[in-house]
Amino acid sequence: MTIQPSDKPLLEWAGDSLAIGLFEDAVELTGELATLDEKFSGVLKELIAEEEFKGKANSTIFTRVNPGSPVRKLILVGLGKPDELKLDTLRRAAAAVARVAKKQKSKILGFSLPLWNNDPAASAQAIAEGVELALYQDIRFKSEPEDKGSQIETVDLLGFGGQEAAITRANQIVSGVNLARELVAAPANAVTPITLAETAQAIASEYGLQVEILEREDCEKLGMGAFLGVAQASELPPKFIHLTYKPEGTPKKKLAIIGKGVTFDSGGLNIKGAGSGIETMKIDMGGAAATLGAAKAIAQIKPDVEVHFISAVAENMISGRAMHPGDILTASNGKTIEVNNTDAEGRLTLADALVFADKLGLDAIVDLATLTGANVIALGEDIAGLYTPDDAVASQLEKAAQTSGEKIWRMPMEEKYFEGLKSGIADMKNTGPRPGGSITAALFLKQFVKDTPWAHLDIAGPVWTDKENGYNSSGATGYGVRTLVNWVEGSGE
Repeated sequence: MTIQPSDKPLLEWAGDSLAIGLFEDAVELTGELATLDEKFSGVLKELIAEEEFKGKANSTIFTRVNPGSPVRKLILVGLGKPDELKLDTLRRAAAAVARVAKKQKSKILGFSLPLWNNDPAASAQAIAEGVELALYQDIRFKSEPEDKGSQIETVDLLGFGGQEAAITRANQIVSGVNLARELVAAPANAVTPITLAETAQAIASEYGLQVEILEREDCEKLGMGAFLGVAQASELPPKFIHLTYKPEGTPKKKLAIIGKGVTFDSGGLNIKGAGSGIETMKIDMGGAAATLGAAKAIAQIKPDVEVHFISAVAENMISGRAMHPGDILTASNGKTIEVNNTDAEGRLTLADALVFADKLGLDAIVDLATLTGANVIALGEDIAGLYTPDDAVASQLEKAAQTSGEKIWRMPMEEKYFEGLKSGIADMKNTGPRPGGSITAALFLKQFVKDTPWAHLDIAGPVWTDKENGYNSSGATGYGVRTLVNWVEGSGE
């Protein structure tokens, strides 16, 4: 599929389907649209009246145009209220149109959508992202594709002439999102610590990044007892991934993105029981997937910021070598942890990854992880929790998320809640009381960052969706990649 800018006038465009955006309660046809309606014998006005189309955000209607017309079908998409137009409005509208056009077997699709904030580049990028994200299909594990119909081949963005660079940037970002989707969606017998490390090496080879894969012996030398405690029961070796992107010249900032990389989580000896969703625990490396997806995108975009992409990757399994409830682990910063629940393993892997990153002399660290069910209870399935003591980093991430359309909400770092993590025989336990569980998890992570501004994103909810949601089909969403890319680029300004 080719998405391309076009200066062709709306009245002269020809193709299978022409999509037109209309604002809520402003669906009167004036100017160019009135002329277009006359050209098509009043079919637009008739369609709006018959379907009682109000222009509500993401609503769509369509109709066939008279035979012999240069346009086979017209699609109307609602944009909501004019004063509420956002980049994500355009992204979601484009996704809604793309799905309709595909079902209508359109090969050539044209878009006539408004500018956001008089910014043609950002608007074109959002529209292109919406189309590409909505039409993504993962059929790797199907013996043959279910959808054998015609596919959209060409998408023209009318009125966006000269925005080739914006569309290219959309392609680069979506390539990272789709990598993250594929990693999260793949089963645990396909994405293992070994294959995830191979993916990191492939990204490094293709895009010129530096790569370091630490083996178990390397991690032992660094004293990564928390990470290795989680890994010790698995037949598969742990892999500590460290990818580095360095721009030409002196970087404006040095950052790290750390992703939780538990490729399957059985719960360990505190095994996940019936109704626990154990069969979905292939998604527990969603943070690592977003980290590698961001690495792929950033390596193509080439911002003037140095970025370290880090993940301590392992399975959390059960065997005679498994860590026991009650064991004490020593992390690489010397802090001791009483393991009172082997199913709170992600924070143990992140602990050593954070210590590793904290020693790199960075300006900021962001980790993201499918860390707690408590965050899903607090914020639902669409919103990630943002936990940080640093207002500047929080503001940067909130701005980045708003541009990307990915939802986050800043949560409190209530220091007194750390009392619930105190241990009588170690520096801390790995879980606290049930109330405020996502907050105590973040406070646990905070113990492993000494000097660097840091934020934690709990993405347990939005990493997966069970239903079509905006530009996400059911399944893995690739959540976090777009926000991380925006955060990195914004840090260089």
